Amino acid sequence: MFCLSRGLFPIFLKKSIKKIPPKDYNSQLTLECGKYFSNKVDEKFALKHEDFGRPLYFDAQATTPVDPRVLDAMLPYLVSYHGNPHSRTHAYGWESESAVEKAREQVAQLIGADPKEIIFTSGATESNNISVKGVARFYAPRKKHIVTTQIEHKCVLDSCRALEGEGFKVTYLPVEQNGIIKLKELENALTPETSLVSIMTVNNEIGVKQPIADIGAICKSKKVFFHTDAAQALGKIPIDVNKMNIDLMSISGHKIYGPKGVGALYIRRRPRVRVEPIQSGGGQERGMRSGTVPTPLAVGLGAACELASREMAYDHAWMQKLSQRFLNKINSKLTHVIRNGDPKESYPGCVNLSFAFVEGESLLMALKDVALSSGSACTSASLEPSYVLRAIGTDEDLAHSSIRFGLGRFTTIEEVDYTAEKTIRHVERLREMSPLWEMVQEGVDIKTIQWSQH
Repeated sequence: MFCLSRGLFPIFLKKSIKKIPPKDYNSQLTLECGKYFSNKVDEKFALKHEDFGRPLYFDAQATTPVDPRVLDAMLPYLVSYHGNPHSRTHAYGWESESAVEKAREQVAQLIGADPKEIIFTSGATESNNISVKGVARFYAPRKKHIVTTQIEHKCVLDSCRALEGEGFKVTYLPVEQNGIIKLKELENALTPETSLVSIMTVNNEIGVKQPIADIGAICKSKKVFFHTDAAQALGKIPIDVNKMNIDLMSISGHKIYGPKGVGALYIRRRPRVRVEPIQSGGGQERGMRSGTVPTPLAVGLGAACELASREMAYDHAWMQKLSQRFLNKINSKLTHVIRNGDPKESYPGCVNLSFAFVEGESLLMALKDVALSSGSACTSASLEPSYVLRAIGTDEDLAHSSIRFGLGRFTTIEEVDYTAEKTIRHVERLREMSPLWEMVQEGVDIKTIQWSQH
């Protein structure tokens, strides 16, 4: 066991992690690299960095920390095995190529695909761009229609808008108040000119799961290609590209405890999906994504996928336990709290709440010792209310009061309790300062008031 510096996770050998006796919930574990502590976990031992002076991390939809076991897998390819995986004339290249192909198999196994159907990219944004633009341009001008939803990730929406500038027609399907599309509306939107349907599996802001298998069946019956952005779903819920009739799927490494800067794109081979590359170069990755594959990052993505396939059931149960505990605490102390998105058809690790009569930015500043978000990291610089919340019919004042609590593999019960209690305390404090809250307490219906303008 050794570490690069006191501020980083140690690189653990497999034999160096020992299970703490189940009764010793508050035991302290001191390692050569610094202090680490364990928290009560039902089935397995969780090791966590005791990070003094830094906020608790509750933004797992933006990114996840690299799992120490993933870093273990990557380290040899950052230090010793540095060959270009596309160099075919010496051992350095062969070693790296073998590692990349193993990673390809690990990614494929997680989604029930053939390794030859996996293309390494720089992340889900690039995978989404290749899918939407690549399919649309290849099958034009015979087919120039695309269908997506109003709550897709910004990179999908912007790709569709770019295609509209090229003369394509795009249908942006609305969603219900629970965030889920109507399958009948999707079916009615498809025409003989439709080449692609792009609908994300799990929404990055409200955690809602779309009926992907039903969507895939509709697309297959209409002979339309189906792409899904699975960045927030991969490794968290079971996905089988064949059973769900998915033709293209975008994957991100840093959403599943892998490294940033790497992702993958699944492209079905039979029946074959043709894609026009959006990047020119040496023809790597079957000519669909030219550029040298970064071996350490690909290895990290593969290791993260293998871990996810083994631990998905445990992780999901842990998310359910933590999110239910968090919601129970919040709802036991606060009224006028709305969970955005369908409470049942949602990934439990993403909890998006609107606290009526509280300004979301004020609450975020009050919770400065907890890393939180009011929405997608890709649009966090905007002061406008979330377009996802607007699409599900959320009132503008409630949209401005929303906070996304992102739970992850390394989130502990103590952190959930602390965050819930502090949220309750600051919501109560901010509401006491609000004249609207005072009126509500007196029984006044705010929506019936005719406000005069000066």
